[in-house]
Amino acid sequence: MKIGDKVRFLSEVGGGVVTGFQDKDTVLVQDEDGFDIPMLIRECVVVDTNDYNIAKVNTGTRTIDMKGSYGSGFTGGGTPSSRFRAEKPDTLVHAFDDDEDDKPITFEPRPLERRDGDKLNIFLAFVPTTPKEMTSTKFEAYLVNDTNYYLNFVYMSAEGNSWKLRHQAIVEPNTKLFVEEFGREELNDMERVCVQATAYKKNKPFLIKPTINATFRIDAVKFYKTHTFQQSDFFEEPALIYEIVRNDVPAREVFIDAEQIKEALLKKSTDEKPVQKAGKPKKDNGILEVDLHITELLDSTAGLSNREMLNRQLEEFNKVMEANKGQKNRKIVFIHGKGEGVLRNALIKELKHKYKNCSYQDASFQEYGYGATMVTIH
Repeated sequence: MKIGDKVRFLSEVGGGVVTGFQDKDTVLVQDEDGFDIPMLIRECVVVDTNDYNIAKVNTGTRTIDMKGSYGSGFTGGGTPSSRFRAEKPDTLVHAFDDDEDDKPITFEPRPLERRDGDKLNIFLAFVPTTPKEMTSTKFEAYLVNDTNYYLNFVYMSAEGNSWKLRHQAIVEPNTKLFVEEFGREELNDMERVCVQATAYKKNKPFLIKPTINATFRIDAVKFYKTHTFQQSDFFEEPALIYEIVRNDVPAREVFIDAEQIKEALLKKSTDEKPVQKAGKPKKDNGILEVDLHITELLDSTAGLSNREMLNRQLEEFNKVMEANKGQKNRKIVFIHGKGEGVLRNALIKELKHKYKNCSYQDASFQEYGYGATMVTIH
């Protein structure tokens, strides 16, 4: 079966002319209304043939037919789901007219569109080449375009304050595109990556989508854990998938510089009122005040990392909570400062997991400004 053949459907009424191949098992048949219908090859029978794409090559003793062949359309990562194909250039042996100059016959099939595919859903996926050897395997990176739009994209990684271009290409609708292969030794160079892209359609009207500029952090630790690679619609093998855009909304991550974290841990907000030393109740209302600023807990922070300072603050928090958890209706104000909210978020996480019988709220702004949380033990 080849392009130009007239076929009839076996399992239903109808037929048409072969205009292309969606994959190795599916043919595109144009009906009398001009629509391309995907149909399994085994469900079609050729009723008339068109030899326009068969070249006759004279070998001197006999004539050989050279028929066009079509690639499978699938690239690494296994067989995609029924609605998803991998992008790979088609391989065609084109015909030549003996009476004219050599002119290749070109054909670009129109991409199939899904009913719900006009919202952008774009992902960056990492697939281990040998999943059973996670300690030594290399990884393949793919850009997954799960939309009806073409994407013109660039993929970059950060190098200090600059960026390094890792790949640039156009990816067709509802396809995945191989980007690169890398080893574990390159993970440190991929701590921060950025994908920028513009979306469009060819030869038809479309709604303009905002330009995509998604920057996010790649967690190198995940590449050492088998369970972080999950099954998906796009690969047969488990894959680690990062969202770039989900339903037209770009993925966003907040990046906090290490120096900013350190400053947040050490800083006392200027609008906070002075309080007594940690663990001492105020005389007027009996509320226990605990100052968790690192300078109140340690005489010196020399040689300590941000993580070590945060752990020391959490240690003091847990010490106070354990000492008071049996005192019903006890109110404790933990003063952590404004900063970037790193310590406050860590305290709330501890409360949710370890002290579920306690409630918490922002402490009085008049008394403590924005940098304190009040815990009530029930």
